[in-house]
Amino acid sequence: MSSEKVRLQEDQDKTKSWKKFGPYLTERQWATVREDYTANGDAWGCISHEDARSKAYRWGEEGIGGISDDEQLLCFSLALWNKKDSMLKERLFGLTSKEGNHAEDCKEHYYYLDSTPTHSYMKMLYKYPQAAFPYQQLRDENAKRTRNDPEFELMDTGIFDEHKYFDVFIEYAKADTEDILIRITVRNMGPEQAFLHILPQLWFRNTWSWNKNARKPEMYLDDTGIIQINHPELGRFYLFAEEKCTTLFCENETNTARLYNFPSSGTFKDGIHEHLINGKKEAINRFPRGTKAALNYNATIDSGKTVVIQLRLVREFKTKPFGDFQAIMNKRIAEANEFYAEIQHNIQDEDRKNIQRQAFAGMLWSKQFYYYDVTKWLNGDPGQPPPPAQRKKGRNHEWPHLNNGDIISMPDKWEYPWYAAWDLAFHTIPFALVDAEFAKHQLLLLTKEWYMHPNGQLPAYEWSFSDVNPPVHAWATYRVYKIDEKQRGGKGDRKFLEEVFHKLLLNFTWWVNKKDHGGNNIFQGGFLGMDNIGVFDRSAPLAPGEFIEQSDGTSWMAMFTLNMLRLSLELAKENPTYQSLSTKFFEHFLYIAGAMTNIGNEGINLWDEEDEFFYDVLQTSDNRSIRMKVRSMVGLIPLFAVEILDEEVFESNPEFTERLEWFLKYRPDLANLISRWVDKGRKQRHLLSLLRGHRMKRILKRMLDETEFLSPYGVRALSKVYEEVPFRFQTNGSEFTVKYTPGESDSGMFGGNSNWRGPIWFPVNYLLIESLQRFYQYYGEDFKIEHPTGSGQMRTLMEIADDLSERLIKIFTKDSEGKRPVFRHHPPVQNTPEFNNYIFFYEYFHGDNGRGVGATHQTGWTGLVAKLIQPRNP
Repeated sequence: MSSEKVRLQEDQDKTKSWKKFGPYLTERQWATVREDYTANGDAWGCISHEDARSKAYRWGEEGIGGISDDEQLLCFSLALWNKKDSMLKERLFGLTSKEGNHAEDCKEHYYYLDSTPTHSYMKMLYKYPQAAFPYQQLRDENAKRTRNDPEFELMDTGIFDEHKYFDVFIEYAKADTEDILIRITVRNMGPEQAFLHILPQLWFRNTWSWNKNARKPEMYLDDTGIIQINHPELGRFYLFAEEKCTTLFCENETNTARLYNFPSSGTFKDGIHEHLINGKKEAINRFPRGTKAALNYNATIDSGKTVVIQLRLVREFKTKPFGDFQAIMNKRIAEANEFYAEIQHNIQDEDRKNIQRQAFAGMLWSKQFYYYDVTKWLNGDPGQPPPPAQRKKGRNHEWPHLNNGDIISMPDKWEYPWYAAWDLAFHTIPFALVDAEFAKHQLLLLTKEWYMHPNGQLPAYEWSFSDVNPPVHAWATYRVYKIDEKQRGGKGDRKFLEEVFHKLLLNFTWWVNKKDHGGNNIFQGGFLGMDNIGVFDRSAPLAPGEFIEQSDGTSWMAMFTLNMLRLSLELAKENPTYQSLSTKFFEHFLYIAGAMTNIGNEGINLWDEEDEFFYDVLQTSDNRSIRMKVRSMVGLIPLFAVEILDEEVFESNPEFTERLEWFLKYRPDLANLISRWVDKGRKQRHLLSLLRGHRMKRILKRMLDETEFLSPYGVRALSKVYEEVPFRFQTNGSEFTVKYTPGESDSGMFGGNSNWRGPIWFPVNYLLIESLQRFYQYYGEDFKIEHPTGSGQMRTLMEIADDLSERLIKIFTKDSEGKRPVFRHHPPVQNTPEFNNYIFFYEYFHGDNGRGVGATHQTGWTGLVAKLIQPRNP
């Protein structure tokens, strides 16, 4: 067993807390709902980037390449100053949703390069310009541009020309659970000598201002040059520095004079900034003690030369803290290589190994401490100004039970510093390859009583917990269970499976009770995480008496039902009681499948015989059913609802089999929905799916058509036929238009970077691939489909699934000219080796050329590429 696996086992057994410290700081905290105390609920605009340095946060902390303990009591990160910037570089910069021509947009170059699951070794790179950072230029230029224009990027300012920047590498290695080695390596990439203040910062999250009874922690510089750290909850720590430097102290308190014109005495969070940049000696503490400290290394670095700073944060005092520093650092790097060599032993291509390892690193670095007590947030804190009265009936007021304080996988650390339920489900799949216990913990977490609503709804995301995301939790639970089972030598974690299953019963009931408007097994989920894929905003109120019968909402529920069927059958292997629940979900699936094929639902038919595609149906107040005939991912999602039942299932579950036979005897119409059910003997597999035979072939014909959905880089979210001739839909005197837009959105429906009208999204592509693999298990080698449509090439469903995987992976890999499609149309990044080998894992990808679009950095579910790169079992 590798050293990292030993650490994972020790952490799981709770003999050693290897995950006590980790990368749990966000790169940005100031655009969250939690920190928004404005009357208008403008979370993006409540604390500007310039104001962030002066504001002591209530709910979390931020910092570049930072770490903290798992309650974020003690924080460490890196600040920089090139002696030209107007402010310390303490946090990453980006445009808010109102500033960017495609909404919120990070304007930095940083990369997560490595991390083990216990964070025994971590590495990231930040590229810091040597000229003044062009904050205002980025704002001004993007403000001039429309949704139809490209974004004005940091690279476009010319600030990286002639390589006039620093490569700043930040590394962490754990000698023990509370003994952390820190190495900061700065290389001058430019042609001339350059100056830089390197400022490792250490501070306490402010917990004392919100709680009158809290004891205030303190850190101070002792006579030997060591920073001693005392926290009433965390205990004593020491920060050792190998090289002597100036040490600056202040308090992590809000500068109310600067922000609110309300005078107050003492020093504040922005004290180090004010002292260095504005020369205010009084901005730092007179004596070297406080709640925030910085080590100030004033470096002059020649062209091509490197400066290395080594620190050690440790609970136990060390007489020679740097005597074994290099040996430990080298050992942890070797152990990280050993850990990933085992995972990647079947991958031959070095470029793919690099992509996968960076994908894993980005996901592991994006684990963050998330703290949100909604009741406290609604009511306010004693001694603080009360929240605006509007809050009592505003965002998240219906979730007063929610009290989160955990390490959670986030979509990323800048754009989305909060969890999202359906994103998180996809995160757990690649996580399971490196740390199945963490993946299981994440799935369990969202079903806990202090997360899940008492009515059974899972919290969607901080922006609005009551929004409805696709129900993929059961799917992820079973996938993680099976990955973990294989790693455990064939023994599955039944306790995990059973605990999640029981909570998902509540969630399933919530869906049935809340989202089936007519009680006819056709569902309405609103926007379902797909933003502007529809003709109009499906979450917005329609005219009185109108509602939408959703093809995707119904298909997601069919998939949910089959996932629950599979979970219950798995549990029934050891506890026959679950057979009755298996029957429930089997029957429920048939009712949904029957509804979608118009059995017993006169007037409602989501399948269009003429177009041979699934569409949403608008139900009007005068009882008309109008199909909204736009070909989009909505019509492909029925492919997700597929399950295979082996004959062994029926033989080992006699009660389940007996009940099914009774049910199907009296509902022969539904029996016909199960392949081969009526065949004599039935000694073969049975297919449960919304699509079989003819309909599946017709759907796949469109999906695999390069003039419609099939792109060289995956499956588009909208048919390309709407590029030249947009789809138009008229209702109630209004006309709505849907046009294929392969990249950035030209619609303001859900903000500028939210676009399902053409681009390629990893999560739904991944589910399509899995579905094809499942269909293949039933149909086998003899069942072939033309792929691509019109090519004359006949391929098995598994071959098609493999080809789709390759198209997605190809977004990131180098072509014959050394170019990566993800960086297409961005020549300065594409053509520069110092940038080209570091990967951005974007939110989604251009539907025609594969370039990255939307949020830039490791957007959670795009980390699924790590699982696609991993060779599948034959």
